Amino acid sequence: QLQLVESGGGSVQPGGSLKLSCASSGSTLSRYAIGWFRQTPGKERARLSCINSYGSHSDYVEHVKGRFTISRDNAKNTVYLQMNNLEPEDTGVYYCAAGSCLDSWLSAPFAYFGQGTQVTVSS
Repeated sequence: QLQLVESGGGSVQPGGSLKLSCASSGSTLSRYAIGWFRQTPGKERARLSCINSYGSHSDYVEHVKGRFTISRDNAKNTVYLQMNNLEPEDTGVYYCAAGSCLDSWLSAPFAYFGQGTQVTVSS
């Protein structure tokens, strides 16, 4: 069974950068399209980005386009989320999960969420 572990969160000032990692144990990550999500208190987990299993296609929601970059290294069984020009609104717990990166990814089911990593953007 796929088990995902997120890491790389922390506290940064507005305008700063962080790079999150999503590593797998158990099953090989290269079989799965992966998505990144963010959850803030009192809100549902929101989709941010996805990448297909080969790393040849990715997509983003509008408010992170140009600031976030998703990538993967299948040899290392890891997917990354590079986040630049962070804003206070980016604060939350970030999760990765396996699902889809087809045109319908914004409504596709995702599974195997990790425990999340906290990102705090504050001056």
